Amino acid sequence: MQARGCQGTPVLRGIVVEASQALALLDAQRLEELAFSCEALNRTLTATGLDLETRRSLARQSREAVADMVVLGRVLEATRANVSVMNRLREMRGERLEYKVQAVASDWNDAAHAESGDGNN
Repeated sequence: MQARGCQGTPVLRGIVVEASQALALLDAQRLEELAFSCEALNRTLTATGLDLETRRSLARQSREAVADMVVLGRVLEATRANVSVMNRLREMRGERLEYKVQAVASDWNDAAHAESGDGNN
């Protein structure tokens, strides 16, 4: 990531903004990269510990990123809602296809029975 805070740590706001943009664009690859970056950052911070200056920098970055985190939260909510709608549509389409298959099979069976009769029934 190009945006860096003090001591080489990624700027939280930049990560959040990029995540919102990637989510809005449904850029799964970029979202995955950002998730890996966040995991690496967390591992680094845990392994090295946090000195006072780093804590202050992270606190400042968190305050600066609040509005962007709210936007990301809204995009996530909209995405969840869209996924729910898409899943429901997929279920409905599956039910219709199942009904269609059953109707076609029933019509086929009716036609097969009619053809097998001798015409006197």
